[in-house]
Amino acid sequence: MFKVIALAFAVATIAGTAGAQATGSYKSTAKPTTKSTTARRARAAKRAESQAALQKEAKISEETARATALKEVPNGTVKSSELEREKGKLIYSFDINVPGKTGIEEVNVNAIDGSVVGREHETPKMEKAEAAKEAKEKKANK
Repeated sequence: MFKVIALAFAVATIAGTAGAQATGSYKSTAKPTTKSTTARRARAAKRAESQAALQKEAKISEETARATALKEVPNGTVKSSELEREKGKLIYSFDINVPGKTGIEEVNVNAIDGSVVGREHETPKMEKAEAAKEAKEKKANK
């Protein structure tokens, strides 16, 4: 009888120790994917699409797109230009000053076929809001 009790005690002790090890908390060294991690990866992918890569994809030159944009805004002067992907389309975006008019005219030219895909007048207030938004995005991308 003593042997049976000793054997049962030994089995219970071993099972209890093994169970405690198996059910104990296990800390993984792998970091869980979070929204911020996913956002960082998306920003890294966006940065990877460099200006050189965009230039290779563009079928028309910036000079040709500039001439097209200036035809849309007679007597205008290009303040700034940028090659970018917007809503899935590769475009040249031109900010054009018009003499005697406040704000700017933004003209978007398709970098593949040279067509005008957008034109919008931006008031000084709208320009300021857009600049603040871009600064915030730039800061977030760092």
